Amino acid sequence: MLARLRSYLPTTILAFLIFYFGFQALTGDRGLLSLTRRNAALEEKSLELAKLQAERKDLERRALLLRDDSLSADLLDERSRSQLGLVDPRDYVIRTKP
Repeated sequence: MLARLRSYLPTTILAFLIFYFGFQALTGDRGLLSLTRRNAALEEKSLELAKLQAERKDLERRALLLRDDSLSADLLDERSRSQLGLVDPRDYVIRTKP
């Protein structure tokens, strides 16, 4: 009886391995069924990247205006008032929640 079962052991192991790798190919992290989830995550990250690139360009532009060779008086005034919390007596202040 045991000798008869031993002859099926390699076939059983091979069938188990085929089943395991087939199951992983369908449902694993990089499987066929998770393709839509990965595409959605890729789209979300692409939108986030575009937003961050636009924000970086804006910050680079503002930093360029604060350099010694191309100093913008309006931007310098805005930043100094924002950092120091000062207001010109002729200004209207509208407070908003951050």
